[in-house]
Amino acid sequence: MALLPLFPLEVVLLPGTPLPLHIFEPRYKEMIGECLANRAPFGVVRALEDGIAEVGCTAEIKTVTKEYPDGRLDLVAEGRNRFEVLALNEERSFLRGEVLIIPDEPGTAAETERLRAIQLHLEILSLAGAVQDLSAADQNLLSFYLAGSLPLDLDFKQKLLAMRSEGERIGTVAGYLEKLLPQIRRAAQARTKAGGNGHMH
Repeated sequence: MALLPLFPLEVVLLPGTPLPLHIFEPRYKEMIGECLANRAPFGVVRALEDGIAEVGCTAEIKTVTKEYPDGRLDLVAEGRNRFEVLALNEERSFLRGEVLIIPDEPGTAAETERLRAIQLHLEILSLAGAVQDLSAADQNLLSFYLAGSLPLDLDFKQKLLAMRSEGERIGTVAGYLEKLLPQIRRAAQARTKAGGNGHMH
């Protein structure tokens, strides 16, 4: 079983969502260099106080946006497949893992739930002054796209990553956004009261 290079970060990468990275540590320059040379993915796992999360997501390097003279890199990767870490290997300077790719259960989300999640997402984005563009989203991974485009709680994203049913995920995302919406509305109203554009005069 091929070992997957692992990159523990304080993020939860979701399938189909972008991840900009600045690579500066020697071990990760080495790891990313190999991934680029072999066109191979690496795994992003959430770093915890006592280790790493059990479920992570493979990342495909889409573009290297900047190379620095000292070998540092700026790149954009994108989440691909979820995996479970079965065993860790520490023979190299960077962590590698024996992983098992997690497939989704067959079946899609109910249309009503999907529309509810999309509507809530749209409302939250418009309050933040952003636009919703779902044209690139894979419909079977819509839940990840909706959650991945918002700065949501990492525990919530980790829980979502481990769920194997899109129906369950969409329902969970909709419920979470529904709870979040009143807070965002209040914050938006407070901003409006404070002088409209949020800038100090």
